[in-house]
Amino acid sequence: MFNEDFLLGGRMAEFHPVCRVGDVHEGEGKMVRVCNKLIAVFCQGGQLYAIDDMCPHMGASLSGGYVENGVVTCPWHAWRFRITDGTWADNPRIKIGSYPIRVVGDEVQVQVETTPPVRPKPQES
Repeated sequence: MFNEDFLLGGRMAEFHPVCRVGDVHEGEGKMVRVCNKLIAVFCQGGQLYAIDDMCPHMGASLSGGYVENGVVTCPWHAWRFRITDGTWADNPRIKIGSYPIRVVGDEVQVQVETTPPVRPKPQES
């Protein structure tokens, strides 16, 4: 039983607790680490969103960017990404990762793929 987790191509996507609701402020981002990934969590209009934290242009942290009308602007060179789905606002053919997010009680959880542990093959007799 996976409890709302699911299996994709041998990888399991699980929800991971990342912070408390009060840690993410309206119109701002918060960088969190999930399964060795840096993810930016944003709050806009009372709704939470999660995308990759690293700008693909030069590696700046998007969680430190300016958020307006559902778009975060990279603080280094002004590349703009939609916080709802990671699409580059100026060239929709380019996207960064976006992640399902949920709130359980006061806990913010982000769903990220993880590789299940490798099980040893049974030895033949």
